[in-house]
Amino acid sequence: MSEALDSVDAKILDLIQHDAALSVAEIADRVGLSSSPCWRRIKRLEDAGVIQRRVTILDRERLGLGFEVYCTVKLSLPTKENLDAFEQAITKLPEVVQCATVTGAADYELRIVTRDMHAFDDFLRDKILSLGLVSNIESRIVIRSVKNTTAAPLGLVSPYVSAQG
Repeated sequence: MSEALDSVDAKILDLIQHDAALSVAEIADRVGLSSSPCWRRIKRLEDAGVIQRRVTILDRERLGLGFEVYCTVKLSLPTKENLDAFEQAITKLPEVVQCATVTGAADYELRIVTRDMHAFDDFLRDKILSLGLVSNIESRIVIRSVKNTTAAPLGLVSPYVSAQG
């Protein structure tokens, strides 16, 4: 973003990253602006790509999707073609809710959500291993989630003044 975030931008971002259902009028009231200037700021942040999208976070447990696993994946041969093929395949798998290229002995870290251990086993066999690209997978089953947030740590963004104050 070419312009630095000011404290009002930071307050707007803090509000909408915690509750995307807030109306522009509610946000404007909370940050001390009228609706039109507030809407223009939100639009500018969207146009700049700071606000990528607005989503609703679902309770996966209540939906029967409470089985969460982190998998470290190593490709058999990490060529550009294989990396591209793996990444393209992963983007099409709804069970993979997060995928990152990582440093170290592995190539990727996946966060996978599914119904249960059997569904996870089917997922690994039928969708990941069937790609023919993977040499090793190490899985860690989540026992209990201690912290799970989508909120960006806005207090680390310089040079803005804390939105909390």
